[in-house]
Amino acid sequence: MSAGDERAERLPREQTLADKSVLLRLMTQSDQEPMLRFASALPDHDLLFLMRDITQPAVIRKWLDEVQSGRMIGLVAEGNNRFLGTATVIPSNEPWSPHVGELRVLVSVDMRGTGLGTVLVQEAFASALDLGMERLVVRMTPDQKGAIAVFEGLGFRPEGVLRDHVRDLRGKKHDLLVMGHDVRGFQAVLGAYGFTDALS
Repeated sequence: MSAGDERAERLPREQTLADKSVLLRLMTQSDQEPMLRFASALPDHDLLFLMRDITQPAVIRKWLDEVQSGRMIGLVAEGNNRFLGTATVIPSNEPWSPHVGELRVLVSVDMRGTGLGTVLVQEAFASALDLGMERLVVRMTPDQKGAIAVFEGLGFRPEGVLRDHVRDLRGKKHDLLVMGHDVRGFQAVLGAYGFTDALS
């Protein structure tokens, strides 16, 4: 069974979080408009660590093209006809690190603290395992305490801080925290959450 087949067996699926029904599924090319609305509603600070400006339609089109081509994995959580969160796994294109991927997770303001971020990270890890990845890294500013707590709870550990690495729209500079995790070791964490049972 291919990695794409395994993801197709897991997704889409419904999950209840904070008394809300959430649909988890793979991104498609028809997601441009809801993705644009989702990105435009995020606080500016949430977008600092991203490598692309996803509030721009052309950027989202390219992103979805890359998901469609299999260059990266894109996941969506939606409810009440809008996006509630997304997760993307981006394999490294560097010849010396084909075993590494970057994980990017975004959650709408009203769904923070519901466990949605954890669910998206779990599913992203399962997708990374499908692709045979060995390591995942995430990047965020050190003041994103909620996100850091989620990732630490799932076994990520800080691996470095890049000083004054990002600049916000007002010109203020921020440090960038890099956290990493061994993907294969994460299987034990998935089991502890009962997530492997849900995938089987």
